[in-house]
Amino acid sequence: MIKGLRVDHRLLHGQVAVAWFNTVRANTILIANDDVAANEMRKKIMRMAKPANGKLVMKSIDDSIQAINQGVTDKYDMFVVVETIEDAYRLINETDVFKSLNLGGTRPTDETRSISKTINITPEDEKLLDELVDQGVEVEIRQLPSETKIIYKDVR
Repeated sequence: MIKGLRVDHRLLHGQVAVAWFNTVRANTILIANDDVAANEMRKKIMRMAKPANGKLVMKSIDDSIQAINQGVTDKYDMFVVVETIEDAYRLINETDVFKSLNLGGTRPTDETRSISKTINITPEDEKLLDELVDQGVEVEIRQLPSETKIIYKDVR
């Protein structure tokens, strides 16, 4: 069962490995990221950050979509983390398991505008998020599960 989907440019770190993992009662973290899936150094770094009481799976976006759609992930209580809003959009639209999206952190760039302390979006990101909201996906901004949810549509 999928327990949640989070966008976090840092992927796996303390907030994910401890706070989110435990709060959603996951036993597995899926890092869905094309670069991590192909990069042994990044895989090694992710393995060092994984919770001791959990399993870590690292797959490309396409392989993650395939695994979810084929039911391979059904036997796990899985928390899914992606690096970008675009990757989250693909996972949501190419599977039928995600009803909500947590925005935890996105990188600031010259093309982004800040909509919260940790969320910076491009015009394309905004379009994708608006489409998700229009599809009925709850998009919320929150770094830690103990924080109050900020609903994306209220700050867009």
